[in-house]
Amino acid sequence: MPAPAPDVRHNPQAQRFEAVIDGDLARADYRMHGGVMRLVHTEVPPRLEGRGIAGALVRAALDHARAHGLRVEPACAYVAGYMRRHPDTHDLYAAGAPR
Repeated sequence: MPAPAPDVRHNPQAQRFEAVIDGDLARADYRMHGGVMRLVHTEVPPRLEGRGIAGALVRAALDHARAHGLRVEPACAYVAGYMRRHPDTHDLYAAGAPR
């Protein structure tokens, strides 16, 4: 049976999307530059890897960007790969953002 989706929360004060799983923090950090959300780092503790947590964090960040009319610059390798694999996110790319 697959693990349930993590409860991802937006923490605007820390500029990140986060989930606490089994007492460990997983996060996707961003920095805002005008109307562009620059996703700079995704981190999942090693013992939690392989459970789809990073994908859930990034999906939450991208859903937030879409809901708020933001563009996205994937400055994190994981986010860049995620967006390449998910064509439904391509409309979020900021002008000049790497693809």
